[in-house]
Amino acid sequence: MSRSASSAARGAMARLLLLCAASALLVAAVAAIPPPEEAARMARYVLHSCDWGALATLSAQEELRGRPFANIFSISDGPPGPCGGSGVPYLYLTDMEISVQDLEVNSNASLTVSLAQTPYCRKHKYDPQNPLCAHIIFAGSIVKVNDSEADLAKKALFSRHPEMESWPKDHNWFFAKFNITNIWVLDYFGGLKIVTPEEYYSVKP
Repeated sequence: MSRSASSAARGAMARLLLLCAASALLVAAVAAIPPPEEAARMARYVLHSCDWGALATLSAQEELRGRPFANIFSISDGPPGPCGGSGVPYLYLTDMEISVQDLEVNSNASLTVSLAQTPYCRKHKYDPQNPLCAHIIFAGSIVKVNDSEADLAKKALFSRHPEMESWPKDHNWFFAKFNITNIWVLDYFGGLKIVTPEEYYSVKP
């Protein structure tokens, strides 16, 4: 084997080893679900594990005015991987979307995310309504991010949802975030656990 071929082979092997190491870290991260007594960490873990959530608004539509209206939105608190995210749910929105029209009248909303969308619950054969298939309910409001935060929101969302970059420009998309005021965790039997935003953001995910 020539020197150049040998060097190329070593380079390929090194890349393969790095890929295997990264995969192992990801698998370990998925397996290392926080214990039930660490509710704040669980909330951070579940959010970071999810690519989408159910956003409930109070409808501003004439035929539904004031009634709850749930819709699915892509979300991200940071690039996927074992390092954890910021804990801030970012969204990519347009005023043309029916739920965003609700938010323009009343910005209050709730956001639910669940491990049911991950391999975890399927692996353990947990039904989505089983408390062991952890889900988190956030209450708060949707706000547009300022210019200093826009790059962070863009990186968080586009790293998980690359299709977003090609969405029609004439829809006037903008970056927003869920401003969390209340958090409920359901990850075990015995009822909901309440986590404060201060606890949520201070914990290491």
